[in-house]
This record gives sequence, C-alpha cells and structure tokens, in this order.
Amino acid sequence: MPSKKPHKESDNELNNTQLRKPTEAELSLLTTIWKLGPSTVRQIHTLLNEKQNIGYTTVLKILQIMFEKGLVQRDESQRAHVYSALHSPDITQQHLVGDLIEKVFAGNSKDLILQAIKSITCKAELADIEQAIVQAKG
Repeated sequence: MPSKKPHKESDNELNNTQLRKPTEAELSLLTTIWKLGPSTVRQIHTLLNEKQNIGYTTVLKILQIMFEKGLVQRDESQRAHVYSALHSPDITQQHLVGDLIEKVFAGNSKDLILQAIKSITCKAELADIEQAIVQAKG
C-alpha cells in the first residue's frame, strides 16, 4: 500500500516555507528521479552509479531521509518500492534560487541576474536570455 504523505502540491499552491531545501546529495537523487520518472532504488542507483561511485544502501538511506523530509513520495504497493519527486524541477529550482537571492544577494534579484549574465560565455545562451526578457516585458 502506498505510503501516505501530503498530496503533491500544484506549482501555484507551493510556497517557500513548504519545500524543504535538499542537500547536494538529495538534489543529485532528485535530478535522477526527474530524468527517470517514478523509479525503484535499483533504477536510481544504476543511473547514479554511471556518474559517481555510490553504494546501493547509501542511495536507499538518502531516499528514506528524503521521504521523511517530504521531498519524495514512496509507493509501497509492490515488493520494490517506487520513489517519485513530490515537486517539479521548476518549483525546486525556484525555491533554491529564491533562497540564494535572500542569503547571498540580500533579496536583490537584479544582482543575481547581473552576476549570472557575467558568467555566460555562450552567445546563444545570451540570445535566449535576451528573448526571454523581451517576452517578459510583454
């Protein structure tokens, strides 16, 4: 039977106080789950292990912690539990960027954007950003 955790929040319902900040290791697992979709520990471990040497039990333990933190949900209806992300990549990124703006840039998003633009070396990326700014202006 699936483990009951709070229902998956829609992107509009979620605010920064509801989303626990994932650690670097948790973010690595979330990225893998977003890529694979709902997955077993074995599937997540197999993909992660292609990039970094990580043990199966380590992946399992991190997923258990993430479940307790409300970062993933777990379906226990089958022998191999299936984990899925509770929040979309977009919502998680928005939360992390918002946290970065508050902690590093004293709430000033303009400074974050200017620093990000300074680090861009690809002209195609810069053109994409310019187009997004034009669209945002309406």
